[in-house]
Amino acid sequence: MIGSLRGRLTLKQAPQVVIECAGVGYEVETPMSTFLELPEAGTDLFLYTHLLVREDAQILYGFATADERLMFRTLLKVNRVGAKMALGILSAMSTNDFRRCVELEDTTAMSKIPGVGKKTAERLIIEMRDRIDAAAPGGGKSAPLTVEASARNEAVDALVALGYKPKEVNNLISKFDIEGKSAEDIIRMSLKQAAH
Repeated sequence: MIGSLRGRLTLKQAPQVVIECAGVGYEVETPMSTFLELPEAGTDLFLYTHLLVREDAQILYGFATADERLMFRTLLKVNRVGAKMALGILSAMSTNDFRRCVELEDTTAMSKIPGVGKKTAERLIIEMRDRIDAAAPGGGKSAPLTVEASARNEAVDALVALGYKPKEVNNLISKFDIEGKSAEDIIRMSLKQAAH
């Protein structure tokens, strides 16, 4: 198993890159989250990798963080989720956002990912629910959101702290347009909605 690569980035052609290590060029497929963070060609680079061996091919996947690789490996264990869909999920949302979708049972956000319909989103949530803690950094609960947390996420956290269940909060918020609204506005609208 090839667990990581350190070498010179010689080619960038989304979603594939070539990393030259000791004179050998490794073709590596990456999610867009990793690809968009790559330095210019000719620069030294380190990637965490996962080698997938099939009857007809050996494909090397590369990730900027160990967390992304762990989530990729966890997604591959889900029924009918292949490497292409797992890469698509990691390209569309961060690992923290994906965990949040699972915890909140947010099929709406998940089904917006190309190749993931409503039924697949529901299956992902059901099957990943028990695996999500193991796929968190350090194997514990999912990591807290970064400082750039959206107003929606702030509102969700506040409503959950008030005693609402995550799924209940998600259902409440999905009933109105929150575009451009502050966390306070979303909380106010949700509480009003819950009172009806």
